[in-house]
Amino acid sequence: MNSSKRLWLIIGPVITAFIILLLLLLSPINFAHNSAETERRAAVSLAPQVFKGRQIKKQALAGKYVPFFGSSELSRMDPLHPSVLAQKYHRNYRPFLLGAAGTQSLTQYYSMQTIDTQMKNKKAVFIISPQWFVPQGARPDAFGFYYSKLQTVDWLQQIQNTKMNRYAAQRLLEMPSGHSDHAIAQMLRKVAKGKPLSNYNRLQLSVSALILSHEDQLFSDYRLGHNLSKIDKGVKQLPDSQSYSALDKTATTLGKENTTNNSLGIKNSFYSNRLRGHVAELKGEQAKFDYRKSPEYSDFELVLNQFAQTHTDVLFILPPINERWAKYTGLNREMIDQTNNKIKQQLSSQGFNNVLDLSQDGGQPYFMEDTIHLGWRGWVAVDKGVRPFMANKQAKPKYHINTRYYSKDWQQLDPTAQNLTNFK
Repeated sequence: MNSSKRLWLIIGPVITAFIILLLLLLSPINFAHNSAETERRAAVSLAPQVFKGRQIKKQALAGKYVPFFGSSELSRMDPLHPSVLAQKYHRNYRPFLLGAAGTQSLTQYYSMQTIDTQMKNKKAVFIISPQWFVPQGARPDAFGFYYSKLQTVDWLQQIQNTKMNRYAAQRLLEMPSGHSDHAIAQMLRKVAKGKPLSNYNRLQLSVSALILSHEDQLFSDYRLGHNLSKIDKGVKQLPDSQSYSALDKTATTLGKENTTNNSLGIKNSFYSNRLRGHVAELKGEQAKFDYRKSPEYSDFELVLNQFAQTHTDVLFILPPINERWAKYTGLNREMIDQTNNKIKQQLSSQGFNNVLDLSQDGGQPYFMEDTIHLGWRGWVAVDKGVRPFMANKQAKPKYHINTRYYSKDWQQLDPTAQNLTNFK
């Protein structure tokens, strides 16, 4: 056997496999229809490929699933978690959890680009964390972890010259992710300047969309994790009655059982794994934290603008911070209140009137699971807002977007009562 034949035997199968894969990715065939079990697993998986993808989300949200946008609090899956309650009591909806540690408004905005059709005239829940609103705004590394070229391509394919799109393009260009693909970066610069994309740009997007969508269809259901087992386990711990007295009793019992090794009302495992041995050095450590001025306010406006565009009826939830932890670390209560007031002003002034404000409840026993995340009784309080919102027909929302919320004036506004009243 000559050397060329031996070489072909070695690399031939690799080349053949690559050609077959390329043909599959360029094929117009839709490769995926996910089973109901895959939807169940994906809905609670918090898997990055699901968040960044399109196929599973679109299929699930076209049915009984409702998007629950948030960040790390969604992973606190105790038995009172929204996904557990919906399954146990056979609610007419199932939460599809979209977000994890590090997801903020800009990430959520781009994630919505793959499901805009499924959000039209539908309902959604959006949990806002005051910790997002730090002076530097979204962290580039966290944004990069959840960045999806597929989402950006979907967005660019339907781009129009609006303040929302110009701002979104500029924000993406401020992230390393926005420069990870030369062609995409070039298009983003055009959009940021209000210039139209060329026919060649649109051809590039069409080819990219075909390849990326097939990648998503082939690989998005890979390794969806074991969170569904947590949900199934939680279902068994709930009472037969979904009366709030019964749920609150269960939540109190579980909270009491799980917060025995510290005086801060923090779950034992979190305290042991994250705080034990470091508590002394954290005393007063958050005294200078300030969430009142941040680019995040304008990133949040992108989310609101997107909801208005799809006529999505949204319940916004403002969670509290563990009061005992806040006092210990010196976190300024007045600053937190002003932050929440600024967020509520941005919501109410534009017609977003469904707001569940739990920001004052961080001192209630067993309301928080750890330092900043909702826990047992906190999730019961969330359900008191979510359950009627989902069950009852809501008046069609009337949104009126104010593009001044994209301005640095708003980002840097000191939210005194007078300043909020005077901002137009």
